[in-house]
Amino acid sequence: MTASLAIDPARLRDPALRPVADKLQRGERLDRADGLRLFRSPDLLGVGHLADAVNRARHGDRVTFAANQHINPTNICVLRTTCAFCGYARLPKEAGAYRYGLDQVLAESDRADGTITREFHIVGGLDMQAGLAYYTEMFRALKARHPQVHIKALTAVEIAHIARIEKMSHEAVLLALREAGLDTLPGGGAETFSAAVRAQIAGKKLGGAEYIEVHRTAHRLGIRSNCTMLYGHVESLEDRLDHLAMLRDLQDDTGGFLAFIPLAYHPDDNALGAQLGRQGTSTTGYDDLRTLAVGRLFLDNFQHVKSHWIMVTPALTQLALHFGVNDIEGTVVREKIYHAVGARTPQGMALDDLLRLIRGAGKRPVERDALYRVVREFDGPGEGSEAPAAALAGA
Repeated sequence: MTASLAIDPARLRDPALRPVADKLQRGERLDRADGLRLFRSPDLLGVGHLADAVNRARHGDRVTFAANQHINPTNICVLRTTCAFCGYARLPKEAGAYRYGLDQVLAESDRADGTITREFHIVGGLDMQAGLAYYTEMFRALKARHPQVHIKALTAVEIAHIARIEKMSHEAVLLALREAGLDTLPGGGAETFSAAVRAQIAGKKLGGAEYIEVHRTAHRLGIRSNCTMLYGHVESLEDRLDHLAMLRDLQDDTGGFLAFIPLAYHPDDNALGAQLGRQGTSTTGYDDLRTLAVGRLFLDNFQHVKSHWIMVTPALTQLALHFGVNDIEGTVVREKIYHAVGARTPQGMALDDLLRLIRGAGKRPVERDALYRVVREFDGPGEGSEAPAAALAGA
């Protein structure tokens, strides 16, 4: 913490939140029972107040974002028929299947020319024809073309897939990718760690323990990463807390996670949504805000909690800035995966719109790089034009 917690007991309408508030004031770690109180409390605004207090003690009114661009090089995936929540994947000969050649990747990357883009976010399907050589060639070409742009690429699931088809260890794959230009890992593919839940939504996907092990290996090699949790499908609140506990334990061990990003399940155009009878009905804003707030409070060893505006809408992300969130998804440019399962948000957001979103919440926008180092600060609501970049280390 960088400042004392400004918790107002009068804003806690649920008595069950008082012992949680007392723990936070004393600097004590919350346990699973505390987490369940937060998830089950009818006092959403009280939970949000606690998360906001913790966030303000760490980050004040500053909200960070990155000027990033998503590149999804292939949607061909060997798990096409087993990941029930996915609407993006295709089999090799299925209508809509694609795999970019290097020229196509570079053509898409050239959208970064003349813009403020500082990060390529690269994820895709588990394609048997997209092995180690495919990605090392891609990363080297991207670094040669755009040496100033950070490469955040390949989920733990993709790393494990490459390791299997190449008959290599996770460490060997990560070392080869790092040498080719990989800088950090995204956090996707975690879904919900519970084995029972995974059996229902993604039976053949990389298990939770293996996901943790890939990230542990990356951290040991000096490769930082994000982490996620897919929520709002068939998981229980206990499943969510077990998931968060596994992330917190690894962060205790390595300190290698940069940010936690809850991902809201979208039910359209996927088998799970049809099974649940929820086509067109996504998570509620109530659950979205609560999950972000609990992430801030339970993951006490994480500096950054991000709201993914593509999944929960820009309007809800703006509200989330008062529920423990200090970081939001950036410019993106063109997102495909979540739009394949019903996301109706824009595929990208202009800088001016990001600044307006943050200022509209009464916050101060701060552009960061992929490692959360400040690039430049902007004036907050009602102030003048862009302020000079602050010489700050590690937002």
